Amino acid sequence: MAEKSRRLLPPYVSYRSFWNFLDRLHDAIPARIDRSYWGDKFSGSTGTQLISALKYLGLINEEGIPTTLLRNLVAARDFQRDEIMAQIIHNSYGFFLDGPVDYKTATYSQFEDLLQANFRVNSDVARKCIKFFIDMATDARIPLSPFVVKKTRKSRVPASIKKTRTKNENTAVISATNNDAVVPNGISVDKLLISKFPNFDPSWPDEIKMKWFTAFDELIKRIP
Repeated sequence: MAEKSRRLLPPYVSYRSFWNFLDRLHDAIPARIDRSYWGDKFSGSTGTQLISALKYLGLINEEGIPTTLLRNLVAARDFQRDEIMAQIIHNSYGFFLDGPVDYKTATYSQFEDLLQANFRVNSDVARKCIKFFIDMATDARIPLSPFVVKKTRKSRVPASIKKTRTKNENTAVISATNNDAVVPNGISVDKLLISKFPNFDPSWPDEIKMKWFTAFDELIKRIP
């Protein structure tokens, strides 16, 4: 990690751009991710930041060759994707998660201090680095300090990863904002969402059970 820290900064590209790029890889992953591949999709600065992010996170090597980690992430779905993202975060953000400050109770300023202690960045880049980390950790279901999350919650743009979660979760996120909506057959949206949620299976592993309870709790909170 120390060697990586001297060579690369943590991602500060837009989190939406990051996931939009990964979504493009669903059809096919090129043998090398270089300017000839992404040049017509992103501007020069965004493309450069994106490639730097992919390298830092271990998704491509120094030559732009996709790693097994990238292929697994693109192919993964639902809870499996969350687990891979959590693995990436623990591998790449040790200074946040394994540092002297408890990431579950830290303040935003403490996150800034940790970043500055490991990387020489200006305040604007630091803000973008922290926002990317928070967005990714949130999607990976890593519980961060509420004092850090609430600072970026209002400006957070839902990542395109939300589009690839289960159909039921996706429907809940999109539809629950309209509490008066009624589907054509006259069933209220809240009842429809609950009826479509996967049934709990006692034979599941404990980890899957916990994630089911978390997802169901989120669904209930979004339904008026």
